[in-house]
Amino acid sequence: MHIPDGYLSPQTYIPLYGASVVFWGMAMKRLKKELSDKEIPYLAMAGVFSFLIQMFNIPIPGGTTGHAVGASITALILGPWAALIAVSTVLIIQALVFGDGGITAIGANCFNMAVVIPFVSYWVFRLIAGNRDSKKRVYTGAFLAGYTGLTAGALLTAIEFGIQPLIAHDQTGNPLYAPYPLKIAIPAMALEHMLLFSIIEGILTAGILRYFMKHEPQSVYALKGGTA
Repeated sequence: MHIPDGYLSPQTYIPLYGASVVFWGMAMKRLKKELSDKEIPYLAMAGVFSFLIQMFNIPIPGGTTGHAVGASITALILGPWAALIAVSTVLIIQALVFGDGGITAIGANCFNMAVVIPFVSYWVFRLIAGNRDSKKRVYTGAFLAGYTGLTAGALLTAIEFGIQPLIAHDQTGNPLYAPYPLKIAIPAMALEHMLLFSIIEGILTAGILRYFMKHEPQSVYALKGGTA
C-alpha cells in the first residue's frame, strides 16, 4: 500500500498532501486537549507496533504487495486522532529514512493509511459493538473494524492508481504515471487485502483488544464513548 514516487500525478498527490496537512493540524489540537500523560507511552508503542507490522510486506502475484498496518487497533485503544498521528509519523519516517513510499506520495500514503483506516475502523466498531456488555459483539466489532478499515484504505489506493490514466496522459493517450486503469488496479489491490491482509488486520485488532479488555478495559477509547 506504500505508493512510490512516479505513480501519482501532481493533480492527485498535491490535494492529498493538503488534506493530510489539514487532518494533522486537527489531530494535534485534539490530542493537546484529550491525550493524558499516561497515554503518551501507549502512543509511542502504537507507532513502534505499526512500524514493525508494516515491515512484513509480502509480494503478491500481479506486481503489488500487501501488509497489515496496525492503525485499526490504535484507533480503538487511543482514538482515531491519536492513530492518525502515530501512523503518519511511521509513514513519514519510512519514506524519508527507508525509502518505503515516495516523498511526493507521503500525503497520499498518510491519507490512505493514517486517516481513512483509523476513522473507518473506529466507526465500524462503534456501529457493531453496540451493547458493550456483549463481549461477542465487541470482539466481532473489533475484527470487522480491522478488516473493513484496511480494505477501505486499499480500495482508495487502488482508485488513486486507477484514475491516473484518465487524468494524466500525453497527447497520444499514453499514461504518464500509474499505467493501470481502474478495472485492473481495483482487483489487484482490493482482492489481496480482502482475502488475506484485511483478515490478518482484523485478527490482530480483535486479539489485542481482547488483551486490553482483560487487563485495562478503562483505557479503551472506543469503549468510553469518545467522539471522532
